[in-house]
Amino acid sequence: MKAVMRRLALLLLLAPAPALAQRGQAPSAEQPRDPRTPPQSTIMAEPVALFVAAADADGDARVTSAELTAEVARSFAAADGARQGSLGYIAFADWAARWLGDRTALPSPFDVDADQDDRITLAELQAAFARDFARFDRDKDGAVTRQELLTLTSGFGRGGFGEGPGGGRFGGRGGRGGRR
Repeated sequence: MKAVMRRLALLLLLAPAPALAQRGQAPSAEQPRDPRTPPQSTIMAEPVALFVAAADADGDARVTSAELTAEVARSFAAADGARQGSLGYIAFADWAARWLGDRTALPSPFDVDADQDDRITLAELQAAFARDFARFDRDKDGAVTRQELLTLTSGFGRGGFGEGPGGGRFGGRGGRGGRR
């Protein structure tokens, strides 16, 4: 009985050895890239940039400040069903889920709520989008193109996502965040 237990213990100790040995192998040309590994550089658009692009009312592939202001008002009115003139943070999260794609997408309600009264008014939301519009309008011509809405990141850098040439948190010239 002792011999059987020893063999079983030895077998259990050696069973994971082939799997552990494979982990140490360097990737070869024949092995495909792990799909969970991000590419070296990535073109992306922030959720707020997707909203701005959707505000192109006349279909000319350029969004003016007036088009964006009107789209923000339309989306705000859809979220303010009770016509209170303001959204609480939960209603703002619902607005963000519908119009930005995620309840936690930026801009955050804490950034939008300028007077910190725990309510988001249309004026506060439009002011937040006006700041984003100014940030996206790199050539300062009063309109934002799809090219201006895209962010080129250099993948996952040493200090975090997007650092490196054209990187930073929001990438490229005129972006905010990241190291300069």
